Amino acid sequence: MTGAVLFVSVLALGLLAPLILYRLVQSEADNTDRMHRADAERAARRDTPEREREWDGRR
Repeated sequence: MTGAVLFVSVLALGLLAPLILYRLVQSEADNTDRMHRADAERAARRDTPEREREWDGRR
């Protein structure tokens, strides 16, 4: 009897854990900002200090 309970518990955990993890990752992705590539590049350039951009040779 104890073996059956243990088996069902492990089986339930094995089936539910991936579904719970999937839902957590999905809910995290819902809160992200989406932007076009040009907007993302512009935002990334704003995050870079001016002297690093000059050192890189790009403006």
